[in-house]
Amino acid sequence: MKHPQKLAVELDEQSLTYAELLYYVQVLSLTLLNEYLITPGEIVCQCVERSLSMVIGIMAIEMAGGVYCPLSPRDPQHRLHALVEQTQSRLVLVHELTKTKFDDNIISLDIDSILNVNNMDSDMSYNYLSSVKVKGKKIAYIIFTSGSTGIPKAVQVRHKNFIDCMHSLVYINSFNKHDTVVQMTRCSFDIHVQEILGEPFSVPLIDLIMKTGTTNCIVWNLYGPAETTIACTYHRVALIEDTRSVSIGRPFYNYRCMIMSQYLQSSAVSQEGELLVGGVGVFTGYLGRDDLTAKALVEIDGELFYRTGDLVTLDSNGLIHYQGRKDHQIKLHGQRIELGEIERCLLNITSISACVVIKWNDDYLVAYVQSSDINEEQLRQHCQSHLPPHMIPSFFIILE
Repeated sequence: MKHPQKLAVELDEQSLTYAELLYYVQVLSLTLLNEYLITPGEIVCQCVERSLSMVIGIMAIEMAGGVYCPLSPRDPQHRLHALVEQTQSRLVLVHELTKTKFDDNIISLDIDSILNVNNMDSDMSYNYLSSVKVKGKKIAYIIFTSGSTGIPKAVQVRHKNFIDCMHSLVYINSFNKHDTVVQMTRCSFDIHVQEILGEPFSVPLIDLIMKTGTTNCIVWNLYGPAETTIACTYHRVALIEDTRSVSIGRPFYNYRCMIMSQYLQSSAVSQEGELLVGGVGVFTGYLGRDDLTAKALVEIDGELFYRTGDLVTLDSNGLIHYQGRKDHQIKLHGQRIELGEIERCLLNITSISACVVIKWNDDYLVAYVQSSDINEEQLRQHCQSHLPPHMIPSFFIILE
């Protein structure tokens, strides 16, 4: 370790040096291996708030050879249990703020309790950790995305996907060893382990940056669904020139982008088409859903491409511009949402005969339901117990 005493992670009044972080990661890794018998490639879920424990948990799962799967503490208990069951994980890492999220049917390990009973003088079996082999083609982590069938899709990303994506970000000099990286996104975004899934970088956002007087910073607009590992295109935003629209840019050097018509023919300049992404970040597939994987991936000239479902155009400068979606998937406040998942959740109520959910005014979800025996409060409570907060409609319109 080059800089053991250098600050590695900081939150409010808490901090860890690289040496301290490594120590706690090793303690937790050995606990996973020795007491819970975690095996290489086994999925380990983690449900924690933003904390030092979150960082320690991620690294410990990977060090033990496991597959990291984050669960959002904001999700209702019913949904959390369903996601754990979907991954067939036999262990969930929690901490003080989330340990009541799971009942006795699910084995949970309180990270804080493990770290508190171990001191820096403990004698650990470092040799055991060195024997754990992590291969690039194996799965590194799983991220859940919204599913149109009503069941969230579990995106599987390999170690090699992640490492090569990091190389791409370093290549464009988006950050270096002297930078401090601010962890802002929720743990349900895959970028927290580096999915810029937000809406297109908007001109009003540029205006906001300009109004704050922050003109000496470099702003990168990165694009990429979880299925392409964090980001696959980049554009350095010109705060002065980009006043009409902001491009999602061009692919990283180790990615390929193709714009295709519905008949999989290449689109001409300024002609709208679906964006297909190939290269080092293309995911392995959806966990346990080979049918959905087959629909999402297409082979072109011997290379696998992911069908993003995003409609884009290419300008004369070779820059890609986001135009919209070809399906009913939307993005709301940075979250990717399949409206079908909300509709199916509501249709599980026996008194509802029909349901349509729409995005209204870019900021709200509105659910139209047909029923003669239900009220708005019942609908809201049902959604709150089955859906994450960002998928709960703001308004319910009941049609008899």
